[in-house]
Amino acid sequence: MIPRLQEKYEKEILPALAEKLGRQNRHCLPRLQSIVVNMGVGKAIQDKKHLESAVDAMTQITGQKPVVTKARKSIASFRLREGMAIGCKVTLRRQRMYEFLDRLIALALPRVRDFRGLNPNGFDGNGNYSIGLTEQLVFPELNPDKFPVVQGMNITFVTSTGSNDEARELLRLFGVPFRSATEASGAA
Repeated sequence: MIPRLQEKYEKEILPALAEKLGRQNRHCLPRLQSIVVNMGVGKAIQDKKHLESAVDAMTQITGQKPVVTKARKSIASFRLREGMAIGCKVTLRRQRMYEFLDRLIALALPRVRDFRGLNPNGFDGNGNYSIGLTEQLVFPELNPDKFPVVQGMNITFVTSTGSNDEARELLRLFGVPFRSATEASGAA
């Protein structure tokens, strides 16, 4: 079964991008390559159960088992040693990516408290967009009783274009709720 957003991309978004950007070759048009979901679990230094809880939560959210990330260098003031497990991440591609994006836009973001839209300036200069969520419980898959510790996450949308404007237009056509430019400049 083809995910709803993948079908929308093929039938509606590609023709709209071709018209707006003036390109006929569909391989030259921007596309979403992957979505990377990352959780840094600083509390894992004291208690390994926090990391296990984060891995379990991310597995339920993304439908894919995450990779445990390790510290690259030692930092004495944080009691951190090189090689200690301090987080987890998942890279979503193809159908799982479209399913996750659909759930993020339709279910999770509207549940964020005082949500007025995403900052349209969260691009890195190479067409990739990153957002941060302060708690994982905005995803309806998670049972709040099972995950009492509030854990945030970073979500990065990796696109095939090198232009922020093209990537912004691609995400806007997918339905990502960006704030208007006047609200973004006032809040930044």
